[in-house]
Amino acid sequence: MREDRLEPHWVDLFERILALSEVRRGEQAAVLTETLSSPLAAELARHALHRAGAVAFRIELPSPATRADMPLRSTGASDALRGQQAAVAALAGCDFVLDLTVEGLLHAPELAAILRPRKARVLYLSAEHPAILERLEPTAALRDQVLAARKRLRAAKLLRVTSPAGTDLRVRVEGAPVGCAKGAATRPGEVDHVPAGLVAAFPGAGTTEGVVVLAPGDMNLTFKRIVESTVRLVIEADHVVAVEGTGADAAMLRDHYAAWGDPAAYATSHIGWGLDPRARWESLAMFGREIQNGVEQRVFAGSVLYSTGASEFAGRYTLCHFDLPLRDCTLTLDGAAVVRDGRLVEAG
Repeated sequence: MREDRLEPHWVDLFERILALSEVRRGEQAAVLTETLSSPLAAELARHALHRAGAVAFRIELPSPATRADMPLRSTGASDALRGQQAAVAALAGCDFVLDLTVEGLLHAPELAAILRPRKARVLYLSAEHPAILERLEPTAALRDQVLAARKRLRAAKLLRVTSPAGTDLRVRVEGAPVGCAKGAATRPGEVDHVPAGLVAAFPGAGTTEGVVVLAPGDMNLTFKRIVESTVRLVIEADHVVAVEGTGADAAMLRDHYAAWGDPAAYATSHIGWGLDPRARWESLAMFGREIQNGVEQRVFAGSVLYSTGASEFAGRYTLCHFDLPLRDCTLTLDGAAVVRDGRLVEAG
C-alpha cells in the first residue's frame, strides 16, 4: 500500500483554499480532526495556516464508536463532537474552523452552537485524497456560478426532473431552504465545503412526488458504487414507497433501507444539481473507497443529485442517508431548463 507524503504543491493548494476563505494574519483558526482523520490533511492544513499567518491550533477528538447497528458512510453528520461541550465552545470562539472530520459537520447537531455566536466561519474539507482536491480546487469563477444558481433556485416555485430512463419527479420548492457549496466561507456564521460546485433545495414536508430511476451508469454514493442494473424509486408524500428492480443494486438498496426500521430513512432530504465542469464521473472507479467521499460526483456539471434521509427543515431525522447522482436528466425550474439531457444550460 502506498504511503502518501507531504508534497509542497499540496501545501500550496491548501494555502490557496484558505486564501479563498479570506483567512488572514492574526486570525484565530482551529483545525478540527478526529483520530480517524487523514494525518496528511492535518499536516497540510498546519503548514498552510502557518503560511497564512493565522494563530492556529488543532483540536483532535477520539472517533466515537458507531451508535447504529448498520454501516455508515458519508452522512455529513459527524459524531466526533457529541458530548464535547468544551471543544464546541472553543470552536465557537474562533474566527475560522477548518473541519477535517471524516464525515463533516454539515448536518451535525453541534454545528448550530459553533455558528450561533456569528463569529466563526466553518469550511469542511471533504475526506478526499489531495490529488482529487487538486483537480477540483475552488475558484472565484465557480463561486460566482454557484451563487447565481442559488439565486435562481431560491426564486423558483416548481422543480421538475425527467430522464429518458423514466425519471419524473416534481418538487414544490417555493420557500424551501437552499444550500450551496461554493468552496469558501468568508462571513461569520457561514459554513461551506470543498470540493465545491453544488446547489440544492431542502424541500418541506408534503412537496415531493414522482419517480426517480437510477439507470446503469448512475451512482449510489453511500455505497460508493456505479449502478449496474436499473432501480426505480416510487416517491409519494416525500417518501420512497417502493424500490423496484431485479438486480443487485435494487436488492441492496431495499435491504439497507428496511434494516433501519425508520420511516424517515425513506424521506426526501435534498435535491439539486452539479456545476463543476472539471469533475470526472469515472474517478469513483480510480481511487479507493477509503480515500474519497464521492463529492466529485455530487458536483459533476449537469448531474442531478437526489438524496434521502434526514432533513432538519422538514422535521425528519435519521442516520440513514443516500446520495444518488443521476446523469442524462433534464431539470427545469418553473418550466425553464437549467440542465438539459445532462448538460448545463446557460442562463439567458
